[in-house]
This record gives sequence, structure tokens and C-alpha cells, in this order.
Amino acid sequence: MGKQVISTENAPAAVGAYSQGIIANGFLFTAGQVPLIPGTSNLAEGGIEAQTRQVMNNIKGVLEASGSSMSSVVKTTVFLADINDFGAFNAVYGEYFPQDPPARTTVQAGALPIGALIEVEAVAVLES
Repeated sequence: MGKQVISTENAPAAVGAYSQGIIANGFLFTAGQVPLIPGTSNLAEGGIEAQTRQVMNNIKGVLEASGSSMSSVVKTTVFLADINDFGAFNAVYGEYFPQDPPARTTVQAGALPIGALIEVEAVAVLES
């Protein structure tokens, strides 16, 4: 079984040698999403809450472009510029997974692209 590249205008365009998402073996793997507003080079303003919301909406855009949804996410990896933002991040993140949240790893990163406060990648199972 091959792989399928996913691309959408509902998430920031890839700015390097990567795809927004890849479908392989019944799963969707998203690239790490930073809080860029799609169609611009602007970071979402308003601190960790606003940046988390933008990141999650970017992931949602890639998921929907593949025919998937937030409820199909089975694993996320979260990179925070400051682990002290965990509580505020977690409150917003929880809004996107009100039931049966995915497995998750959260770490503090030394630095994130373009000065972002957060980056998140996701793995989702595709609905048959």
C-alpha cells in the first residue's frame, strides 16, 4: 500500500521539504502544526490560548482534507516553548477532544519555529 499526500488551504502551507499530511496504511500523520494563520505568514496573537486554538484548527483542517475528524485522532505529540503554559494549553486542547481524548505526549522544546509557543502533530485512524 502506498502513501497519499494531503494538502489543504485550511492549514498553513508547507514551507520546506514536508507535507501537511500523509495517509499510509489506514492512518493520517500530520506535520507538526504551529500557530500560523492559513494563507498568511502571521502567528496567532493572544498568548498560549490563542496559539493553541490556531494550532488545533490547523490540525482540524488537515484532518478534514483527508476525510477524517478530530474524533479519529489516536495520538498527539505536543511541544511547548514553556512547560509552565501546560495548564492554559490543556484547557483549550480539551475543548477539541471532549470525549475519549487521544494518547498524548507533551514536552518542553528548546525553541520552536518562528517563535511559536506551541507545535502539535497528530496521528488519526481513517474512517472506513
